[in-house]
Amino acid sequence: MEKLWELYKNGDWVVPFLIFSIGFFITASVILYLLIIESRSKNIRRERLRAEYNNDIDKIMSSVIFEDVSFNSIKEDKNFMVLFDTVFFRAVIMESVINLHKNYEGAYAAKLEQFYKDSGLIRDSFKKLKNLKWQVKCKGITELAEFNITTAFDRILTFSKARNKTLKITALNACIKLAGTKGIVHLAEHTDPIDDWTQLNIIGAFKKHDIGDAKGVELLLESQNTTVIALGLKLIKELKLTQKVPYVTLLASQAPNNTIKYEAESVIQALTV
Repeated sequence: MEKLWELYKNGDWVVPFLIFSIGFFITASVILYLLIIESRSKNIRRERLRAEYNNDIDKIMSSVIFEDVSFNSIKEDKNFMVLFDTVFFRAVIMESVINLHKNYEGAYAAKLEQFYKDSGLIRDSFKKLKNLKWQVKCKGITELAEFNITTAFDRILTFSKARNKTLKITALNACIKLAGTKGIVHLAEHTDPIDDWTQLNIIGAFKKHDIGDAKGVELLLESQNTTVIALGLKLIKELKLTQKVPYVTLLASQAPNNTIKYEAESVIQALTV
């Protein structure tokens, strides 16, 4: 310790330390600059490729939608298949197919759904569900729900209990799109609190997808979780489910607390006026 103290007092370490610090700073700055340049160059190349790919993809998707061309016919083009086997091209064509599906209905939408399955893009979506990143999981869930892949319902349902709020909401919204009321009745056994933001998202999903069959919503009123009961009451009120008034009346007479009782009475009043 005494030797270190003497060295410190003498100040012999100052010059080497400053030289090392300056050298380290300059080296780090140069490396950071090069990384930024590389990142920008990579993004520019990707955007250039995206523009080129979109031109080809537009032609392909036009033939699929309007000329009844199947994927089996398209894959005879070897140049296309070379591109199709690359990760980036598949990502770009996935975006294109999703955007088109959002804007078409009926037979056109059905053709896009068939292309999604035949081309194997559906496998990419299922793979995303296994990814460790919640953002990637959300993307896979959204894709499967967009193309009405009902066989994915049970897999997606498992994410409705995720700790990550965005993943949970994405999964619940997808379940509602795929199975309507069946997508939320499992919440009757949910033990964790469902916050107001999640409740609003669930209600919004019902309105967005125009769920006609509300059978089973009353099961939420039987939950031991008061936040689930509150969600059930809000759904009944917002969707104007007057046929559920008897269930709400029963809840008002057997409410677990005064807050739920007042909410139930409010719903009865709103639906019977």
